[in-house]
Amino acid sequence: MISEDRLALITGRYEYLEAKMSAGGGDFAALSREYAELKPVVEAVRRYQALIEGLREAEAMLADPEMKALAEEELYGLRAQLPGLEHEVQLALLPKDAADSRPAMIEIRPGTGGDEAALFAADLLRMYQRYCEARGWKFEIVEQQLTELGGIKELTAAIRGDNVFARLKFESGVHRVQRVPTTESGGRIHTSAATVAVLPEAEEVDIKIDANDIRIDTMRASGAGGQHVNTTDSAVRITHIPSGIVVTSAEKSQHQNRAIAMQVLRNRLFDMERQKADDARSADRRAQVGSGDRSERIRTYNFPQGRMTDHRINLTLYKLDQVMQGDLDEVIDALIADHQATLLAEAAG
Repeated sequence: MISEDRLALITGRYEYLEAKMSAGGGDFAALSREYAELKPVVEAVRRYQALIEGLREAEAMLADPEMKALAEEELYGLRAQLPGLEHEVQLALLPKDAADSRPAMIEIRPGTGGDEAALFAADLLRMYQRYCEARGWKFEIVEQQLTELGGIKELTAAIRGDNVFARLKFESGVHRVQRVPTTESGGRIHTSAATVAVLPEAEEVDIKIDANDIRIDTMRASGAGGQHVNTTDSAVRITHIPSGIVVTSAEKSQHQNRAIAMQVLRNRLFDMERQKADDARSADRRAQVGSGDRSERIRTYNFPQGRMTDHRINLTLYKLDQVMQGDLDEVIDALIADHQATLLAEAAG
């Protein structure tokens, strides 16, 4: 049974925020953000509370001989709805990842496999671009280095939209591909890999970067194959001395590059802080979906068999063509459901 005191606290807080916003007091942006986050929770709580009240009324009617048959019928229907509503409220009450609603930055790099790994990295880029397009999200490439064959040496992109990080955070890890490369004349299947990292966008208030902790270098920007794309020293490289993180940006405007590189650095430092906090909370994060371990093999794309397997939840889909076209909702929904089930089990335990 869900604690009624806890539900009363939540609805009370929601009503307080509603009144505060109507009166025009406090930080409106912060109040409205908390209000928006609580709204779906309170809606689920009110549906649950209405059901509990209905059950009490129907049980009271059982004492009246004339109403007993009607009360029993009503109780049957209400009790059938109870487990589903209880589950809905329990999910709504789970602790939220504060970064879920944020925009995200995605980084894709080839792993083992040479040219084929770089080409697979480019395939992953197109897969995520199509997924974002289908969801109405904005996908903007921030930094990209290409190989001679059109593969990716390194890619950083910014993604904006509703609940971007919530849906993409489980994509972090090693993605493995098994297929016959176009460069393979003997028809042999090769295995290669690419690494994906999804980082929530950090705000300046999240991460303060001391100017004494960074070194900023300017250099000449170069394109695919190393040729110079312009003659000015517009590319920017920022080194964060305490962590050793190095970030580069090579757009045409040096001012824009500095802003982009600082944002990427902020995101990476924010991600490091989140990883440390997660490590402190869980001694065995590898067992969790979305551990974010960059060295963890999370998924295999087997082209000869037309299948995609997510190893964390043992889910295999025989629709690889659709997946590579950006049809990722089935696997992402399954990963979120598994993560929620883990959190519910921890809450119950």
